[in-house]
Amino acid sequence: MTGLVEGKTALVTGAGSGIGRGSATVFAREGAKVLVADVDDALGAETVALIRAAGGTAEFVHCDVSVDAHVAAAVQRVLELWGRLDCAHNNAGITTMGGPLHEISLADWDRTLAVNLSGVFYCMRHEIPVMLRQGSGAIVNTSSGAGVVAAKGLAHYAATKHGILGLTKTAAQEQARSGVRINAVCPGVVETPTLRGYMERGPEIAKMIQNSTARGVMGQPEEIGEAVVWLCSDRASYVNGETMLVDGGTVAR
Repeated sequence: MTGLVEGKTALVTGAGSGIGRGSATVFAREGAKVLVADVDDALGAETVALIRAAGGTAEFVHCDVSVDAHVAAAVQRVLELWGRLDCAHNNAGITTMGGPLHEISLADWDRTLAVNLSGVFYCMRHEIPVMLRQGSGAIVNTSSGAGVVAAKGLAHYAATKHGILGLTKTAAQEQARSGVRINAVCPGVVETPTLRGYMERGPEIAKMIQNSTARGVMGQPEEIGEAVVWLCSDRASYVNGETMLVDGGTVAR
């Protein structure tokens, strides 16, 4: 049996670790050639090595998604390598220190918007024209459970994740007749290096995070990747503008 995205090409941002790495490995397992994009060169190289060791095809490009020129170069690199861009997972994001809205620093606000929201805008800004020229393509943006419900103490993060859904739905409607589909995933609590770092601050924090999930267990990056790759596959051909919660039922709506 062929893979879900056999013979296709994929660009994954923030693919050096966490959900991005999980997504990149699933893309490769399902037959896609993957351009791993990340601001951390060492972690990006690790992801490429993991994919190649498993028999997949992957290359790395340094990319800070908060810089439009970096994103343009990453998209161009896909074309240089493989001649087309079939799938894109715009995943790169950050979480800075939280607190009540009025205590969030301007620096944290600006940086969070630059990476999480402007970064997704820059990615789609360069990906969509390529896909339009091809007459086909699929984009998945990473939002969050904090994109559909409030996240007390994380106003800056929640604002960006809500904003990603607005970008996704608008772009999806704009391209509905073009052959380009655009969707979003909203992961719940996923076991990533960032989350593990928070949990290591103390057993109380770890317990709180664990108990915040409906199933009592954290999701794995590859579980999010499975949803992303399916959305990019031809099996999801009639799915467009969708906000897919991948959280084990934590945010049931």
